[in-house]
Amino acid sequence: MSEPTDPSTPGASSPTARGEPLLTVKGLVKHFPLTQGILFQRTIGHVQAVDGVDFELRAGETLGLVGESGCGKSTVSKLLMGLEKPTAGEVLYKGRDVAQMSERELRRYRREVQIIFQDPYSSLNPRMTVGDIVSEGWEIHGDVVPPKDRARRAQELLERVGLNPDFVNRYPHQFSGGQRQRVGIARALALRPEVIICDEPVSALDVSVQAQVMNLLEDLQDEFGLSFLFIAHDLSVVRHLSDRVAVMYLGRIVESGSHEQVYERPAHPYTQALLSAVPVRDPALRGQKERIMLSGDVPSPADPPSGCRFRTRCFKAQDICAVEDPELYDRGQGHPSACHFAESVEIVHTGER
Repeated sequence: MSEPTDPSTPGASSPTARGEPLLTVKGLVKHFPLTQGILFQRTIGHVQAVDGVDFELRAGETLGLVGESGCGKSTVSKLLMGLEKPTAGEVLYKGRDVAQMSERELRRYRREVQIIFQDPYSSLNPRMTVGDIVSEGWEIHGDVVPPKDRARRAQELLERVGLNPDFVNRYPHQFSGGQRQRVGIARALALRPEVIICDEPVSALDVSVQAQVMNLLEDLQDEFGLSFLFIAHDLSVVRHLSDRVAVMYLGRIVESGSHEQVYERPAHPYTQALLSAVPVRDPALRGQKERIMLSGDVPSPADPPSGCRFRTRCFKAQDICAVEDPELYDRGQGHPSACHFAESVEIVHTGER
């Protein structure tokens, strides 16, 4: 695929070779204080939303970040965007620590790393037309598209994401959920980013619309050489798009690997339980798949269990799990997992990717 040559096209300024690291996350931690009192507040503890996360996002790939609601996925996205400051750890963009960037460097970073939010209803300003929403970034970063070309470019972006360009003067309330999410995608493309963080972009949409939006994202990645961090709690959605997958539980990554490694030979009990809940499309195979039922609820991130955080729900838990927190490394399964008793399990094929 040749690189885009039009300077007003998403991805046109992307110099990074495919496969090289763009975003590198090292020991990322975010703790939110728990306070007591109204006039005189005091800290009584911390919510450990993210507690030591490491991963890389390479140029031209899609990294899927999956896990149950409340495990810290969306907090990771806010930390990467600079919407929250980390308690500890580093977010490196092309080797530069985002926290140490100058104002000029940070401005450039915010152009090259964009986000698609989960809720297409609350993420668009109801008082702005979709044309103004798409072109708002051009007002802030004035050198991307000249003022005289912005109306035309906004129409072109709407058309590229599957909307009628004549809708440029309509307001968000005049669109369906899927159409609003397409507006959000057009807004993310407007500044020609290299990386787009997709924070559960299809979870609020109907299943048929989910497929349309995912196919659109896949086409845009192929066309513009984009890199996606795709956050979701639905493993079937991540399976459709991702080259590599990282599984989160209670603020930590418990397993990571290529698409084939995680989906076909999961090693961590939590990943195995999640995959066992994915419906099998082939009726002839449905009786061959055993569902793994987890006991109890997800522990509070304000008071996580000692040792392995998954041990209170794990069917493999033993005494060592309460004492020693397992590190994330390859224990002979071919990819990293954070379990003392990691063991690859063959998963019944659930359908085409």
